[in-house]
Amino acid sequence: MQRMMMSNTMVDLQQLKVHYQQALPNQMVTAVVVLDQSLAICYVNPAAEALLVKSLSKLYQLPIEQVFYNTPINSNRLQQLLTTGQEFSDSDVTIEFFDHRKITVEITASSVTFENQPHILLEFKQIDQQKQISAEAFQQQQWESARDLIRGLAHEIKNPLGGLRGAAQLLDLELNIEQKEYTAMIIEQADRLTNLVDRLLGPNQLPVMKLQNVHIVIEKIFQLTKFDNPKNIVLERDYDPSIPELIFDQDKLQQTIINIVNNAIQVLSSDNKITLRTRAASNKTINGKRIKLCAEINIIDDGPGIPEHIQSTIFYPMVSGRASGTGLGLSICQTIVHQHNGKLSCKSRPGHTEFTILLPFNSEINS
Repeated sequence: MQRMMMSNTMVDLQQLKVHYQQALPNQMVTAVVVLDQSLAICYVNPAAEALLVKSLSKLYQLPIEQVFYNTPINSNRLQQLLTTGQEFSDSDVTIEFFDHRKITVEITASSVTFENQPHILLEFKQIDQQKQISAEAFQQQQWESARDLIRGLAHEIKNPLGGLRGAAQLLDLELNIEQKEYTAMIIEQADRLTNLVDRLLGPNQLPVMKLQNVHIVIEKIFQLTKFDNPKNIVLERDYDPSIPELIFDQDKLQQTIINIVNNAIQVLSSDNKITLRTRAASNKTINGKRIKLCAEINIIDDGPGIPEHIQSTIFYPMVSGRASGTGLGLSICQTIVHQHNGKLSCKSRPGHTEFTILLPFNSEINS
């Protein structure tokens, strides 16, 4: 009797083992890709389908080199793995696809046997999000430090400027008409510097928050840009009507989007296009906090792109991609978006520049 019970238990455990072995690959967060001897794909789990943005039916029997445009997983290393059975791992690897999409992963490649035939098991663990959160936290800290430094300098400059202008006005009362030309020049330049300092100090008024439709603001910007478009740049809009009303300052949000659009217009020609797009986005990280639902506003152009060497500092004060720019516009935009508990980011390459504004839904702000 006891032997029979033990035998039944062993059968149950074996069935349980088989059940989990069959079910777990489809539940794993790690992306799994299986290659045959010819280095063609013969299986991908759902996590790999999501990572590669293709289903198994489209990937089946596709050579691995036709999936990745640029990757350290080359055929020589994989053939060596099949020959020697020596597995390898790479961390912090950037993989580029043929559509220019890039991901950062940890890779493990090992040799396995299926149906008495050697295969290769590739495991991908995407680490973009962790890296992005760390990079954004560092950039946020750097931006705040640069902003505070500039504001401190601006305050130090503003007080002497007021005294300089006042002294020039008093001196103007004692001079003849010909000499007044010089004091007028001093006053004019003092006013210009005061205006620049005020911009360095950033928005001096808190946003007036109201519950309203974000598309009303974006559509107004679209129509204004369309009306004043001497270069005849193509303008397109792509709205998501499912986005609910949001709490924001209409004037400040309009100022932010117009600034980004105008920056794009200055480097575009009639052959180029600007797209204003909205989407309801989920599971986004804003200032280190995971936000379940938010509105995503994209300003996209197909121009020359932003120089790579300034992309990480483009929102810092006094950083500009144009020789004639002050480098204050995007810094002010960043401040405004932060006042809305949102996030402003940019990704750019030649032919595609995309500014993204994330604004949490009201339920997320109150939670």
